[in-house]
Amino acid sequence: MPFANFKVPAGTLDAEQKEKIIHRTTDLYVEIYGERARGGTMVLVEEVADGGWGIADHVLTLAALQETDGGGGPGTAGDTDR
Repeated sequence: MPFANFKVPAGTLDAEQKEKIIHRTTDLYVEIYGERARGGTMVLVEEVADGGWGIADHVLTLAALQETDGGGGPGTAGDTDR
């Protein structure tokens, strides 16, 4: 059974965005493994509490992520200078 686990900052995705992740991930597994994979594919979108994760020895918060990507949300937090 294919399984994908996405961990995202809490409150950054709405229900429609989560649904899109689930559908696209399932479709990707079907593309790779064939239609037989659709019924057994599990996709989990987990929301991580603000400050509950880090990269490169830096605790990440939603405010820090928005600051480093110009306010557009998580995903491009490349600034790891202290």
